[in-house]
Parts: sequence; structure tokens; C-alpha cells
Amino acid sequence: MRDHQNENSANDRKSSNEQKESLIKNVSKEANQVVHNTVDTSGKIIKSITGEGGLLGKTIDSSGNIIKKVADKGNEAIDKTSDTSSKAWKTIKDKTVKRKK
Repeated sequence: MRDHQNENSANDRKSSNEQKESLIKNVSKEANQVVHNTVDTSGKIIKSITGEGGLLGKTIDSSGNIIKKVADKGNEAIDKTSDTSSKAWKTIKDKTVKRKK
């Protein structure tokens, strides 16, 4: 009975860690989408006022692409950091906590 409780407790902790990891990734993804949508919307507004094909419109497109790429790189870094820290935690936990079967 006690072993079954320990297994359930370990599974609950694992599930909790996975939820935290996915929460971080989901928040990062949502923030990235907000940045992309904000850049697109502001670009459309400015181009509707100044015109599509002009120098200002092209500048807005270029700067918007730069901002989006920076946001994408930040999102990738957060994902990798989350994955790496999760793997490190699992390795440390496995080495320090020996399970008896």
C-alpha cells in the first residue's frame, strides 16, 4: 500500500512539473503572438495613413520583421531554457533520490 502511495505521489509531482513547464512555454508563445499581432496591426494603421508603397511603408515592414524575429528568438530561448532546466532537474532528482521497488 505504501509503495502505491509513493508512486502516486511521484506521478503527481511529475505531472505538476510538466504543467509548470508547459505553462511557461504557453505564456511565452502567447506573448510572442501578441508582439506579432501588435506589429502587424500598427503597420497596417501607419500604412493606411501614409500609403502602402512608399518609403515609410517599406520601413515599417522591415522594422516589423526585425521585431518579429527578435520576439521569435526570445521565444525559442525560453523554450530551450525550459527544456534544459527540466532535464537537469530530472537528472538531479534521479541521482539524488533512489527509489526502492
